[in-house]
Amino acid sequence: MNSDYNAQNITVLEGLEAVRMRPGMYIGTTGIDGLHHLVFEVVDNSVDEAMQGHCNDILVVLEGNDIARVEDNGRGIPVDIHPDEGVSALELVMTKLHAGGKFDKKAYRVSGGLHGVGVSVVNGLSEWCEVFVHNNGNIHTQRYKTGIPEGPVHEIKAENLPYTQSENDGNIRRGTVTRWKADLSIFETGTYNYDALTNRLRELAFLNKGLKITIRDERLTKPKVHEFQFEGGVKSFVQYLNENKTVLHKEPVFIESSKDDGLGGIVDVECSIQYNDGYNEIMYSFVNDINTREGGTHLIGFKSALTRTLNEYLKKSKHAKKLDESLSGDDVREGLTAVLSIKVPNPQFEGQTKGKLGNSEIKGLVETVINEQLELYFDKHPDVISNILEKSVLAAKARIAARAARDATRRKNAMDSAGLPGKLSDCSEKDPTLCELFIVEGDSAGGSAKMGRNRHFQAILSLWGKMLNVEKTRIEKVVTNEKLQPIIASIGAGCGTEFDVNKIRYHKVIIMADADVDGSHIRTLLLTFFYRYMTALIEKGHVYIAMPPLYKISHNRKDYYAYDDADKDKVMAELGEIKKDGVQRYKGLGEMNPDQLWDTTMDPTRRNIIKIHMDDAVEAERIFTTLMGEVVAPRRAFIEENALLVSNLDV
Repeated sequence: MNSDYNAQNITVLEGLEAVRMRPGMYIGTTGIDGLHHLVFEVVDNSVDEAMQGHCNDILVVLEGNDIARVEDNGRGIPVDIHPDEGVSALELVMTKLHAGGKFDKKAYRVSGGLHGVGVSVVNGLSEWCEVFVHNNGNIHTQRYKTGIPEGPVHEIKAENLPYTQSENDGNIRRGTVTRWKADLSIFETGTYNYDALTNRLRELAFLNKGLKITIRDERLTKPKVHEFQFEGGVKSFVQYLNENKTVLHKEPVFIESSKDDGLGGIVDVECSIQYNDGYNEIMYSFVNDINTREGGTHLIGFKSALTRTLNEYLKKSKHAKKLDESLSGDDVREGLTAVLSIKVPNPQFEGQTKGKLGNSEIKGLVETVINEQLELYFDKHPDVISNILEKSVLAAKARIAARAARDATRRKNAMDSAGLPGKLSDCSEKDPTLCELFIVEGDSAGGSAKMGRNRHFQAILSLWGKMLNVEKTRIEKVVTNEKLQPIIASIGAGCGTEFDVNKIRYHKVIIMADADVDGSHIRTLLLTFFYRYMTALIEKGHVYIAMPPLYKISHNRKDYYAYDDADKDKVMAELGEIKKDGVQRYKGLGEMNPDQLWDTTMDPTRRNIIKIHMDDAVEAERIFTTLMGEVVAPRRAFIEENALLVSNLDV
């Protein structure tokens, strides 16, 4: 082996070569999420224009052949020659990392794309990309291949555009149009998911009041279009989230304020909160329109202010005598729906994914704003604060009861050397990354699964009786429920606010229920429980649905399995004439012997299992509320709207 290390070993990557060589550093993944990231990077630039007041209309188009296009009516990327670089500013923006108008704070006071790499990364990861800048009746364009210009920036006539030119508000078209085709030598897929894009665009429209964002899918014979525009901003967002819930006060609390950050900049704080009669917290926080999923100093400030404010009001209210201790953060956030959006001139994000805000000065700033504004609101609306305090006190009592129940459970488990439920048949493997837990409906199916499994890495937990719908109950009822306690104990990572996904005993939790209506109900109840009380289990991709066959088809002494009616018809067509008694429809998993269950449903080399994803937390929240909540009318409407989508339904 040559151990020499000298200057010849140093490689210098020019232009966008680094992006193409290490795409994950810039977009996180080369899967479908990374593909969508390209769209969001371009849209974020248009939204930055909107935040400066120069754009009010954005259009996203999914063309055929996996081509994406984003249009806006902003100022348009400058096309004049840069005084220092000697080339068009458009070419600089599209081909150089960290080139843009967001660094000196003159063109953009705040923005999401502070790293200046967004649109150039899109260009670098595309098979080809082209940009059209409309301004003063002129159209300038430049085309790139794998990030490299095919020629200089030049003018083009409207009739030569590869898309239909539109007008903005009756004026001559202005703004930037970016059109590209992702490079399939880099991405795993080039096919965009319309629904996933739609969800993020809706979110952006909520965060920028009055901004119109439209998405159009031209891949269909009849194009699908969604248009989003919300004059209420984050207040409209909260109302949307609470649409199918029973709220404690009709109008959401709305806070809007600007404050000096002490560093020469102005921070805009926009927040809306509304309580409902549920038991779950819905909290979204954003910085410069970026979803800070991991929170940060702004969210810490909000939570501290809310807890302190409610405790101050509790001391002087009629509810004080009902509680011997102060309200905790969890108490005051039970049933809370809140959206916090701040605009910061110089945000310090943790990493390129920007999932967490780190600016230390923001915590106190947000805390001060929320404290002041909540006091002003509650003083004017004493009935609202009274309803909130009543709910928070009940939540505190439930927390205390749940704590006592957990302590009792822990004492009981301490007396049991294993600390695991009797219904669990555990596996011998101790490495959680290799272990699977099958949650099986019924003792009969559980018995077959126990005999058919691979005991080394597969554990079986049998369920019996009716599951609890956790959407309609508090945490103390969950931790003491005899049907849910074995699940909590088996997974071994706690429940609710105590849940720690790093402590799970199995990296695959597989729900195995009958392929019928009752089985679907069991799956839905379990998914509701995991979503509400072990959210990270779904977010980290540890929850799966087993797909047992619906039919066994016997022919010439061989058995074939079909997973639905369409699959059965296909198998029978391939086999030819089948005897009358050659087709068996399974009524449940208990009808399958251990070998059949292993061959069709449990063998990792042959089985079909579905991994549960949570691509859009907002829509997941709305669906669980609609299907599992107290309000009947939205559920009925959902069923009626989607009934035609269900085929081969046995009644």
